[in-house]
Amino acid sequence: MTSGLHHITAITRRIQANVDFYCGFLGLRLVKRTGGFEDAAQLHLFYGDAEASPGSLVTFLAWEDGSPGRVGHGAASEIAFAIQPEAIGFWLTRALQFGVPMTSPGSEFGEPVLRLTDPDGIIVKLCGTTAVEAWPVRGVKTRDAVTRLRAATLLSEKGPETIDFLTCHAGFAVAGTEGTITRLVGSNGQAVDVRDATGFWPAAPGTGAIDHIALRMADRSAVEARAVELRSAGHDMINMHDRKYFYSLYVREPAGGLIELASDEPGFIVDEPQETLGSRLFIPDHFHLRPDDIVPMLPQFGLPGEPRIIYRELPFVHRIHEPETPDGSTLVLLHGTGGNEASLLPFGRKIAPSATLIGLRGRATEEGVARFFRRFGPRDFDQKDIAAEADALAAFVEDAIQAYGLHAARLRFAGYSNGANLLAAAMLLHPGLVRDALLLRPVPVLADPPEADLSGTRVLILAGADDPSAIEAELLATQLRERGAELSFAHVAGDHALSDDDVRASAAWYG
Repeated sequence: MTSGLHHITAITRRIQANVDFYCGFLGLRLVKRTGGFEDAAQLHLFYGDAEASPGSLVTFLAWEDGSPGRVGHGAASEIAFAIQPEAIGFWLTRALQFGVPMTSPGSEFGEPVLRLTDPDGIIVKLCGTTAVEAWPVRGVKTRDAVTRLRAATLLSEKGPETIDFLTCHAGFAVAGTEGTITRLVGSNGQAVDVRDATGFWPAAPGTGAIDHIALRMADRSAVEARAVELRSAGHDMINMHDRKYFYSLYVREPAGGLIELASDEPGFIVDEPQETLGSRLFIPDHFHLRPDDIVPMLPQFGLPGEPRIIYRELPFVHRIHEPETPDGSTLVLLHGTGGNEASLLPFGRKIAPSATLIGLRGRATEEGVARFFRRFGPRDFDQKDIAAEADALAAFVEDAIQAYGLHAARLRFAGYSNGANLLAAAMLLHPGLVRDALLLRPVPVLADPPEADLSGTRVLILAGADDPSAIEAELLATQLRERGAELSFAHVAGDHALSDDDVRASAAWYG
């Protein structure tokens, strides 16, 4: 029976830093880029060896600017890669050169070990052991290169039960114990180290956390047979999925750790040749999505040596999406209640195909969802918070122009619902800040709007014909028009939600 590691999956907060570490520093190959199989709007990257071999793979889900997770029992805590024993000195020197945090080399289970920390704080171990031929990379000779996964460390409050699960259902065997760690080895020599985590806090999902470890099965029939075996042993909480590149089963081991059993077949060359692995973005077929509905929501990145966006620390969390052929214009997008910095990017790409898009994330929260300012009731808005967030938006615009080299004269804005409300308030509180504004389903929120001079400001308001707030949108239009704005107002079919009519009207305004 084939047994060993198939892949390890973790969560990253900054996809560019993640790519730079795993491709640039460690020298792994990016072998696949997809939308998430559970959430197409979540980028999923797979790194591995030259052939994307099972057992070489580490994968990351991108939660850009997401909340951090917590290492604890019921999850894995370390990812270990195999290198030649003689390469430890090379990696010690390379870590110093690249400024990668590390601890002094040590020895574990008879192997030299160097612990590093990736940009999300995940512990990455380099273990000196017999290794196979590596993926060639600039700056790393083949004799020094990372070759495959060596082990994963699993924290367990029920060590004996976890060990029993892995030996009975995953083909591992106990190879030895050092301190609180028991090493289990598969038929291919790869290991799962079970560490006694009695008294630790429980793991929590989030960025910088390892989501699960995947163990090898030969093919789909082997996975299905293991599902029957697990159910007969009382493990009823089993999920089966066709992940296109492998067929998998998810189950919780007795201490709560998420274990995936994944087939070696069919592999990663089912939709692109080995020579160009990782060069195309694939959206899982089961979502039946058009690329323009989802691709702009996925964070962009550059491989080592390729151009990339260098994000700056600005007042708002933001996402930039660059078109293939930019025309020099920029569209800043402010989401509605419950959205985030990516929510309006598909809409923005449809109305402005050649513009650089910048999506902002509101900084206020209400019952766990993002907003651009607080409210005390359905139509009772926090006036101090509106003013403060309008000031922050003005600061963001000024800083973004400098940080990203934007053309101020070609800067336009679009806001939906709550985002449109802040945008309109900022126009009144900071005349001249916004010269072109698309307001989708807005209402007036300033209790005492100032007598601002909006001459030279162009505004389009789109209200839903069946939206109860359409009357209030007309009141806002009057406020802006009376202050000199060049204002257009239109009703579109539908209610408060955006529709294709909004896309058509907005594209005409932008063009």
